[in-house]
Amino acid sequence: MPQNSSSKKSLYHRFLHNPAPLLKVVFIALGVGFLFVGALLLWVAFTPLPDVNAFIEQQPTSSTKLYDRTGETVLYDLNTNVKHSTVTLSAISSNLQHATLAIEDANFYHHGAVSFLAIARSLLVDIKSGAFVQGGSTLTQQVVKNSLLTQKKSILRKAQEWVLAWKLEQHYTKDQVLELYLNSAPYGGNLYGAQAAARAYFGVDAKDLDVAESAYLAALPQSPTYYSPYGNNRSSLDSRKNLVLARMQQLGYLTADEYTKAKNEVVAFGPQQNSSILAPHFVFYIRQYLEDKYGPDVANQSLSVTTTLDMDLQKSAESIVNQYALANVKKFRASNAALVALDPKTGQILAMVGSRNYFDTQIDGNYNATLALRQPGSSFKPFVYATALTEGYTPQTVIFDLPTQFSTSCSPMDNYNDSPPCYAPSNYDNQFRGPMTFTTALAQSINVPAVKVLYLAGIQHVINLAKSAGITTLGSASQYGLSFALGAAEVRLLDLTNAYGTFANNGVYNAPAGILKITDSNGTVLEQYTPKPQQVISTGIARDISSMLSNNTARQPEYPPVNPFTFPGYDVAAKTGTTNESRDAWTIGYTPSIVVGTWAGNNDNSPMVKEIAGYIVAPMWNAFMQVAIAKHPVEYFGEPQAIPDTAPAPLQGVYQVPLADGSIAIHELLYWVQKGNPLAGPPPVPGADAQYAYWEYPLQQWLAGAGVVAPVVPAAPNTAPVATTT
Repeated sequence: MPQNSSSKKSLYHRFLHNPAPLLKVVFIALGVGFLFVGALLLWVAFTPLPDVNAFIEQQPTSSTKLYDRTGETVLYDLNTNVKHSTVTLSAISSNLQHATLAIEDANFYHHGAVSFLAIARSLLVDIKSGAFVQGGSTLTQQVVKNSLLTQKKSILRKAQEWVLAWKLEQHYTKDQVLELYLNSAPYGGNLYGAQAAARAYFGVDAKDLDVAESAYLAALPQSPTYYSPYGNNRSSLDSRKNLVLARMQQLGYLTADEYTKAKNEVVAFGPQQNSSILAPHFVFYIRQYLEDKYGPDVANQSLSVTTTLDMDLQKSAESIVNQYALANVKKFRASNAALVALDPKTGQILAMVGSRNYFDTQIDGNYNATLALRQPGSSFKPFVYATALTEGYTPQTVIFDLPTQFSTSCSPMDNYNDSPPCYAPSNYDNQFRGPMTFTTALAQSINVPAVKVLYLAGIQHVINLAKSAGITTLGSASQYGLSFALGAAEVRLLDLTNAYGTFANNGVYNAPAGILKITDSNGTVLEQYTPKPQQVISTGIARDISSMLSNNTARQPEYPPVNPFTFPGYDVAAKTGTTNESRDAWTIGYTPSIVVGTWAGNNDNSPMVKEIAGYIVAPMWNAFMQVAIAKHPVEYFGEPQAIPDTAPAPLQGVYQVPLADGSIAIHELLYWVQKGNPLAGPPPVPGADAQYAYWEYPLQQWLAGAGVVAPVVPAAPNTAPVATTT
């Protein structure tokens, strides 16, 4: 502290005796500042501003195009058949004017072209997040952005926006600016302006929009593709519509009764109109990404977007999904189906079909089922087994498929009671098979062993592994019970399929990618695909899972030797899944070159005919896989890991363990291994685990039925009872 004080004092004395150097710095800084301000004023003075007719009559003159991976086939021109009708402000319902002001710029008539209060508020958000995430733009600024500037966020572009907004309000009244906004705002797809949107969505003119319809339209421009009434986020659109109505009431545009009436009104949107578009589900998946990154007016930015889509595979996928989905309507009461295919080595999306027909209004065909949250059923089991293998268990580990009570709130002897709080799951055929290896239990999709494996692996550990492979929709362990092993969570087909690709790629994860390259009108590359591989599962574990899922012998007798998962000459791994009441049927499978996921069901979640996925959706998966593997060279999975000779006998496939006295001991795994570290030897106190008595009781019953002498299991054993035979 004294040193700082001395330094300040000496600096002060130096300035008193010789002020020239410091004054020189000050004058230079002031000079630079005046030059900057002067340049800015000159730029403002000479920046041309189109007249009002140029704004009002403006039609999108540039266009963003999406191509397949060859860069030759146009999937969609985002400005094809643009619909844009210009009307005066008096021809636009006051309901829409008020709704727009309420959600976009409530103080529009009370501040200048730029709201510095809104800027300060957004600046705090940007500083906190470390990025440009909130704009604080007025309606005037949005008119400028929609008409003259790109949506890219930068300090220079923001300065240009402020200046042009200021100049705009020097020439035009607030009413004229609002009119400009309502005639140029993007309302989704190829709809620009309130009149075109009102006609397309509701079949009325903009002057006749009621309160609820107006609230829906006002909700759209922030992110037209995300909030599209035809996409997967209708509930989000409804929520934003309600937010608009709430703001309208707060600002005095609506009474309480008018608010309640509008909120409860059921608004019907007109059917989405057909247009020249290929791979529509994929196109709108990419369009949403583009809007999120480049702004809602991306269609007018003359971008050239080369996607990852393989158009040959896409055509085959669309034809196959349509064919099998229509057949499933009669066979299984399954009205819809979806398919996605990716390259596991890159994560690039090769095909995406979100329904049997995008334009089929009877099933809401524009809903993209590859992005929908659905329960995966048994198709989630590989991640449970992979976690257990990571902790030291092996594909040959023996687990018993026997009627088992898992809830410690119930008695071990109540092993057929599945009514809460009890939990005693059964298998799809209500049969129990006794001792099984991890491989046979997974290949035949047996439930009780899967629940036991989840307990051994730990729910949170399974979640962590699945998330690392890209299944991001999972919550925390506290949200799930042991039924999590059977797919009692929600995932997206795209994520689940890509996560299987991590097994195909020797444990290396690649995020799903839909774009190879984006260039602007000058040919400048704005972004391009860059691989970012991550080793999230060890190579050995990934190969073990691939071996388990491609073991055709282990699938029997659930499936015959020739089944939808056998491809002579190819290494193909696959897993099915069916949820409770057959609401969802899945088949996911892969080679080292391609991973394909399929789903069948009903968009409204109504049940299908009770049947396993192997009959509902596996034939569709097989038909596409036959096409897909023909396009790729034959590749083989690497060899699985060897099982250590020092591993406990049950981890080597032995469940009748010889003892030193010549007898044989038969127990569940919890007797032989420590749950979280199975290679470390038996637990210090066999039978101390809370689940031990619950697993051992049905085993003792089974042994007794087989004629094996076995003592009764104590309720809370301190040492494990030994079943013996000679």
